Amino acid sequence: MRIDRYLPPTHWLSKVYRGGAAAFGGALIAFGVLGFTNNLGFFSTSGQQILGLSSNGLLSLISVVVGALLIAAAAIGGPLASTVTTTIGALFLLSGLANLAVLETGWNLLAFEMQNVVFSLIAGMLLLFVGLYGRVSGGLPEDNPFVRYRHREPPEGEVPEQRGAEEQRADELKPLADAEVALGEGHATPEQEQLVRSEALRLARAERQRAYEHYAHIQQALRNERKPSGTGTGETGSGG
Repeated sequence: MRIDRYLPPTHWLSKVYRGGAAAFGGALIAFGVLGFTNNLGFFSTSGQQILGLSSNGLLSLISVVVGALLIAAAAIGGPLASTVTTTIGALFLLSGLANLAVLETGWNLLAFEMQNVVFSLIAGMLLLFVGLYGRVSGGLPEDNPFVRYRHREPPEGEVPEQRGAEEQRADELKPLADAEVALGEGHATPEQEQLVRSEALRLARAERQRAYEHYAHIQQALRNERKPSGTGTGETGSGG
């Protein structure tokens, strides 16, 4: 079974992942766009200050691309939003550590300064927290979608018997659906034409039966309204 059946985009956990990804994505895009508007050198190792962080053209481009990925993940929701947010959080942590090692050197291609390193580490931990929330935490409840998925339990709100009946009904309707498609495309066999006509006749009879029952119900209601209420009248006799 796919995990997205356990964690649809409307699930409250999915809303957490979507909200976190959208917030970080929007902030990164804003940071990158501001970098572009300031005409930063693309590979400059001594960047300019943008929103309190050092940046150059390459870092601005990466920020916009990563922000767009987070926004797209937030729009899709479900387990994809969790996975993308977690992955980008891990990359933020690695970026912070890697750029810490090349500060004030010619390899500082993203023009990082110490505040960038701190931001990258904090942002990475926050993204990891959001992406892994309710997924790998200890003591997850039994109705958690990831727990259900790992134990191969039915998704919330899904009954195996009901799903089996739906699949059986879909199998029963497949010949009729194929016949209607073939008839619409003009290459139906005589058997398929007969199947479509028989189904149309059955539906017409069922519709007439419903109409008759509705008419009878209305007539009965009208008769009940016209029926006089039974009020008794008593006569008193007087004797001389």
